[in-house]
Amino acid sequence: MKKFKVGIIGATGMVGQRFAQLLESHPWFDVVTLAASPRSAGLKYKDAVGERWCMPTPMPKNMEDIVILDASADIAKIAAAVDFVFCAVDMPKDETKALEEAYAKAECPVISNNSAHRFTPDVPMLVPELNDEHATVIPFQQARLGTKRGFLAVKSNCSLQSYVPALYPLSKFGVKDVLVCTYQAISGAGKTFETWPEMIDNVIPYIGGEEEKSEKEPLKIWGKIEDGKIICADSPSFTAQCIRVPASNGHLAAVFVRFENKPAKEEILSIWKNFKGVSQVLELPSAPKQFLHYFEEDNMPQTKLHRDLEGGMAVSIGRLREDNQYDYKFVCLSHNTLRGAAGGAVLMAEQLCAQGYMD
Repeated sequence: MKKFKVGIIGATGMVGQRFAQLLESHPWFDVVTLAASPRSAGLKYKDAVGERWCMPTPMPKNMEDIVILDASADIAKIAAAVDFVFCAVDMPKDETKALEEAYAKAECPVISNNSAHRFTPDVPMLVPELNDEHATVIPFQQARLGTKRGFLAVKSNCSLQSYVPALYPLSKFGVKDVLVCTYQAISGAGKTFETWPEMIDNVIPYIGGEEEKSEKEPLKIWGKIEDGKIICADSPSFTAQCIRVPASNGHLAAVFVRFENKPAKEEILSIWKNFKGVSQVLELPSAPKQFLHYFEEDNMPQTKLHRDLEGGMAVSIGRLREDNQYDYKFVCLSHNTLRGAAGGAVLMAEQLCAQGYMD
C-alpha cells in the first residue's frame, strides 16, 4: 500500500488528539497538516494544545512543531497538501455540514467523526466490518457534488459501536425489537475527571441527543441502496436510554433483543465467535484479529479491564441469557474514543484506501 498524506481537521480537541496519537506511526498514513479554529491557527501544535493534551502517551514528536492552519479559511491550501482528511471539529451542525462539503468539493475526501452528514442519503455511514457495501454510493455522491475524488464518509455515533456489532451478524434471524441502555464514559463528552469533577462518584441519567442517535442511526446501517441513495430500514425497532457514568473511557450497553425466528444460544455464540468482516479479511492495520469477543464469566466484560482489548478496536460481549420478556439479553462494551471515534474512522479510511476509493 502506498503512503497517503493526510490532515486532521479539529486537531486540538479530544478526538483530534486521539487521531494524532493513532496516526503517529501508521504504516499507510503520514500526517502532514493539522487544522483547527482561528484562535489556534498560526500556533505550533504543541503550543495550541499545551496542557490540554489528554492522551495517555505524549504528543507525537513529528507533529509538535506543525503550524496549525485555519480549518475554514485554509481549505484550498489543506486540500492541495493532502490525499484526504480526518474531520473532528466542534462546530454547530450546519457549519460542520458546510465545511465538510467544502473540502469534498475541493477534491479532498473527508473521513468524518461528526454527526452532520450521517443522514445525508448518499453519504455512507460505515461500521467497516458490517456495512461496507454502502461505500458503493460514493460515485453517486460525487456526481451530485460534481467531484472526481472528493467525497464524504462518516462513522456512526460512538455508543452504537458497542451493541450494533453484536446484533448485526444475527440479522438472518430477523432482529425485531431491541431495548438498549448505554452506560457511557465521560470522554464521550470530551471530558476528563480533572475537567469534570462533578462526575466523580456520580451518574447523570441524560446525554443530550444521544438516545435519538442510538435509536435512529442503526436503521441506516441496516439500510439498503436504491437509486444511489441509502434508504434507512424500517426495522429493527430500537428504544434506548443513555446514561453518563464515572468511567474515563468505554461505553457499556445492556441489550434486550427479540427475534422473528428465535435462534438457539449456541447459534448466537457460534456466529459471534466466527464472525469476520471485510476488515479482517483484508487484514487492515487497525482491524482487530477477533472483532467480537465473548466472555463466559458472569462478571465480564468490565469497562476498566476490557475497553483496550485489541488496541481498543474489539467489541466485548458477555452474559448472554434468555429473558422472560424478550428472547435474549446480554451486555456489550467498546472503547468510545478508539473503536467508537478516531480508531473507527482510521479503520474506515484504511478500508476505503484498500478498496480504491482514495485513488
